[in-house]
Amino acid sequence: MTSTLKKAELHLHLEAGAPISLVLSQAAKYGADMSPFIRDGAYVWKDFTTFIHCYDAAAALFKSEEDFALLAETYLTEIAAAGAVYGELFVSPDHGVSAGLSARAYIAGISEGMKRAKEKTGIESRMVIIGVRHLGAERVEAAAQFAADRADPLITGFNMAGEERFGKVSDFTRAFDIARDAGLGITIHAGELAGAESVRDAIDLVRPARIGHGVRAIEDMDLVRRIADLGIVLEVCPGSNIALKVFPDFESHPLKTFFEMGVKVTLNSDDPPFFHTSLAKEYEIAKARMGFSDAELNSMTRTAIEAAFVDEATRTRLLAMI
Repeated sequence: MTSTLKKAELHLHLEAGAPISLVLSQAAKYGADMSPFIRDGAYVWKDFTTFIHCYDAAAALFKSEEDFALLAETYLTEIAAAGAVYGELFVSPDHGVSAGLSARAYIAGISEGMKRAKEKTGIESRMVIIGVRHLGAERVEAAAQFAADRADPLITGFNMAGEERFGKVSDFTRAFDIARDAGLGITIHAGELAGAESVRDAIDLVRPARIGHGVRAIEDMDLVRRIADLGIVLEVCPGSNIALKVFPDFESHPLKTFFEMGVKVTLNSDDPPFFHTSLAKEYEIAKARMGFSDAELNSMTRTAIEAAFVDEATRTRLLAMI
């Protein structure tokens, strides 16, 4: 059992972290019918397209500052109960606008929820602003500029997510330059739905401290060795990878190989209720099905804290808790 281990999470899309109980409560609040998407207490989808439809339906139930405060508070409280001392939330200003809020109101709601969770549980958290790749370079650059403007002090990083097969990494380098020049931590989704070349381009063109997923790097062992040599941290989400059929099962997932080759890896849940997982379950699976010891899991948690987009005083305090 890993229930007594301290944990940390670097890769969580906030709207996709809403527990189904909260989503159903929101549906009742707004009179929405979620029966096409939720059956027997679980999301129903069969491929990436239907997953996106399901995600959009759930995300659309969060409309106000208070809704987003409740969402952030609920998720962080949940992982704190499982032993998490730190969590980073991936948040998209574009989603806030589509929900009918200004980007700043969206962030203000999330920030309030983060503060409430910290007051209740002590969990530390930060926001990483997401640029949505398939919305195009101009929108991603706008998200980077929003992040750089620091609407809230809890914004400490910038990331690009969305359809990985849209465009080329080179189309988006200006966005990352904007974020880097503002002193934000840099991470990027790569090597999930696209192969090793996606990871290579991200490293060469973006120079990230971390890569979201990155698991398809296993297709090129020279690239794996390069990631290890550069000290780039992979935000690995095994449950997500299996659910989306990036790998057929946990036994064939490359997390253990990465770890043994000296790659810095962390455990994360990505979009947990959609993939029938949680941060606690990712730690359990890593131990029970992937062969990690408690000491190795602790080392991954330390890696997450070392790679977290936080000030050094906070990092030191968190590391002392592991």
